[in-house]
Amino acid sequence: MRSSGTSPLAGSNVITLDTLSVSDIEWLLDRARYMGEHRAAVYGACRGRVLATLFYEPSTRTRLSFETGMIRLGGNAVGFAGTGQSSVSKGESIADTVRTVAAYADVIAIRHPKEGAALVAARAAERAGVPVINAGDGGHMHPTQTLADLATIRQRCGRLTDLTVGLCGDLMFGRTVHSLIETLCRWGNIHFVLVSPPELRVPQYVLDRIDKASGCSYEQVRDLAGVIGSLDVLYMTRVQKERFFSEDEYVRLRDTYVLDRARLAAARPDMAVLHPLPRVNEIATDVDADPRAAYFDQVANGMLVRMALMAAVLDDPLPGYGDEKRQTPAGEQ
Repeated sequence: MRSSGTSPLAGSNVITLDTLSVSDIEWLLDRARYMGEHRAAVYGACRGRVLATLFYEPSTRTRLSFETGMIRLGGNAVGFAGTGQSSVSKGESIADTVRTVAAYADVIAIRHPKEGAALVAARAAERAGVPVINAGDGGHMHPTQTLADLATIRQRCGRLTDLTVGLCGDLMFGRTVHSLIETLCRWGNIHFVLVSPPELRVPQYVLDRIDKASGCSYEQVRDLAGVIGSLDVLYMTRVQKERFFSEDEYVRLRDTYVLDRARLAAARPDMAVLHPLPRVNEIATDVDADPRAAYFDQVANGMLVRMALMAAVLDDPLPGYGDEKRQTPAGEQ
């Protein structure tokens, strides 16, 4: 763990996690954990700072976690959720909106339905020296969701390597799935169990990434029941009706990918169930009370990792962080 001091991410844009080293990511996860354990102490770390949230598409958890996180750090948040009440509705470009906002914000979080929009925003804010964080751009990247996923896996399993990770549902179009697989491959020694109908299998470029990673492997199956007992982590996603050419095929398969208490009974007692949310019916509400349900932990961790990331790119130190030797929790590597 790095000692406190100048952040390695000071002034950086975070468009994808590929630009962060493994040690940088672990450093962020350590800081996020510290924030969760010392909420009162870190209040004021970003006092006087302003976050601008430019959300061109709807989002509840991501937007509110950014805004709440900045408020908990002692700063303020401004922005919009949807374009109806902004200059975007008049035809203003992303670049012009960002250049305007960069005149009064210290950091910008942007979410957009088009891939590459976050990079456009980062280039527009470069002259003002305002860092941009990608809060999701189309089917491309969602780095802060992946940080929340990693924090939750490490919290539940104590490590990010030597794991059997199941991913279930829409594995073709889910950006959170692709980002999590590609990032976990950087730690190595992960066996991925990819559970989906043939129509929604993981794209080949993601499989190629697994093949190239040290000690990583995968298997593709259709039936969750046959593999759930071997998993350390089960990452559920929604199977969407619109992805099927035949409604009959969708109706036949949809219940196969619903996790309920009966199916969960075959899982190990320490398996963690994750979901990027929102869910529809792919996880029954009777699972919520099970100690293996970790998806609401993901929400809490999402705020903490975004707090850690904002403070890091702003190079704002955390009060008390590094002042005392912190013990690594049992089982964590």
